[in-house]
Amino acid sequence: MQPLATSPNLISQTYDRILEAIVDRSLPPGERIRQHELAERLGVSRQPVSHALHLLRGQGLLADSGRKGFQVTPLDGVRIRQLYEVRGALDALAARLAAERGADGAALERALDAGAAITARTPLAEQIARDADFHRALYRLSGNPAIEETVGPQWPHMRRAMATVLADPDHRARVWAEHAAIADRVRARDPDGAEAAARDHALGAGRTMEERLSTLRDAA
Repeated sequence: MQPLATSPNLISQTYDRILEAIVDRSLPPGERIRQHELAERLGVSRQPVSHALHLLRGQGLLADSGRKGFQVTPLDGVRIRQLYEVRGALDALAARLAAERGADGAALERALDAGAAITARTPLAEQIARDADFHRALYRLSGNPAIEETVGPQWPHMRRAMATVLADPDHRARVWAEHAAIADRVRARDPDGAEAAARDHALGAGRTMEERLSTLRDAA
């Protein structure tokens, strides 16, 4: 992690940087977190680090470990699948609403172009961010802000799970092909098709991640 510049949003920046390290496994599951070491690496005082760590603990990304310490929580495959089941219902609703509204699909096209530009050299954190950008564009096109507000708090957990599969180029290609299929149905103003494509995409992703996490756990 690179040092941070001082700014009024230092706590937010610190939170984002630590979250990114948890997502891309620079801070892997089970890693013990020491505030003073993080503060030194980020070039900040302990105060913003302490605030950020408590925020991450509140989200379930960190757990208490020892006296005033934390550690990165393990990924639970069953829990991830359950989150994707819920997301599948909300993604399906977003896609249906976007298709019914005849929403301008320019934002989806930009997200698809960003996905098509991914290569083996694209950092994993960037790959995950581009995937999330596609879904956020879909939520906004739905015209229902409650969808993104509901899904948003769970994205850090899903982003962590995505890191276990997106490094596989075959899986990455399949993910973006499914994104394109969702966008095609939205552009075609096909609510049923868009709904089905979005739901199948999320449910399939949840099952794949559960299987992958189970394999990693058994190999440990």
